[in-house]
Amino acid sequence: MPDVFTIGYANRSIEQFIALLRDNSITAVADVRSIPFSRSSPEFNKDSLKQSLDHVGVAYVFLGKELGARTEDAECYSFGRVEYDRLAATSLFQAGLDRIQRGSLTRRIALMCAEKEPFDCHRCILVGRHLSERGLRIVHILGDGQLEEHSATMRRLMQFLRVSDAFGSEREDEKVSIAYRIQAERIAFKMNSIEAEQASLWR
Repeated sequence: MPDVFTIGYANRSIEQFIALLRDNSITAVADVRSIPFSRSSPEFNKDSLKQSLDHVGVAYVFLGKELGARTEDAECYSFGRVEYDRLAATSLFQAGLDRIQRGSLTRRIALMCAEKEPFDCHRCILVGRHLSERGLRIVHILGDGQLEEHSATMRRLMQFLRVSDAFGSEREDEKVSIAYRIQAERIAFKMNSIEAEQASLWR
């Protein structure tokens, strides 16, 4: 059985979202959004979502401080963009991973964020990567409700990025690392120029 699932709520109603949780016997949702609110889908705002999940017996925990991609730690930014490797090395992020790992022993956890496609989201490229490297089996619930092993998601990403074509002489594990790096650069949060300037004043 998978140790941890991931799911994105984009383009889903709350009823569809809960149905997918039930289909996969999820008993706890770990919200890894840095900002747990949605203008377009207010039913997924933190308090509303918690109430809906409580109603069907699914636990909700907000882990955006620990595992969110929009960190408040200025040391994790380079030229205004979050560096995932720096973020992953912080004690706060590692504590978040510890909490998920412990929770997975007694709960069927789904990491939740907004994006439909797993490899377009930090739940896969950042959190899923490091849970996988700890030995946990990660499975993504896709947009159509199908399940996909994390390793298969990474193979799709390498095909999408054409990593195998561009780095054909590299070992497979090295090509996976290249794919992680390239995708992290594509999706990592980046401050606008005003935010970056303000942040630099405090460093």
